[in-house]
Amino acid sequence: MNIRKVISKESVCVSLKARDKQGIIEELLDLIVRTGKVDDRKAVLKAILEREKKMSTGMHHGLAIPHGKTDTVDTLLGAVGIVPDGVDFDSQDGEPTRIFILTVSPINRSGPHIQFLAEISRMMNRQDIRNELLAASDEDEMYTILTGR
Repeated sequence: MNIRKVISKESVCVSLKARDKQGIIEELLDLIVRTGKVDDRKAVLKAILEREKKMSTGMHHGLAIPHGKTDTVDTLLGAVGIVPDGVDFDSQDGEPTRIFILTVSPINRSGPHIQFLAEISRMMNRQDIRNELLAASDEDEMYTILTGR
């Protein structure tokens, strides 16, 4: 899976401002909206928040992968953001979450979504990559870490 097809330079942020679950999700979604690939922000937000209500997407190692499916997008879209000090995101390990990867995909196309989640999970299982992302000085460096491997 080519991560560049999902995440653009415009959809990464080294220092998210929000400090709660909904705020982080909205801030990441706004990064995607600014790319011009989302026509119905409200519908996308609803899909992501509904999925999050079922079970938190806060994982281990300070990582969360909020996601949703909606018929209002044509392709898999993603955004990545960092909260340097970490926040409570109801993670599985109870630890603060610092790296956030938001995705939204069409309801009828699960293949790319699953491929992306598998690829990003492999990448995020590596502590060195997580550390590099957390140490990135700007969005260009962050994007290179995500896509340059």
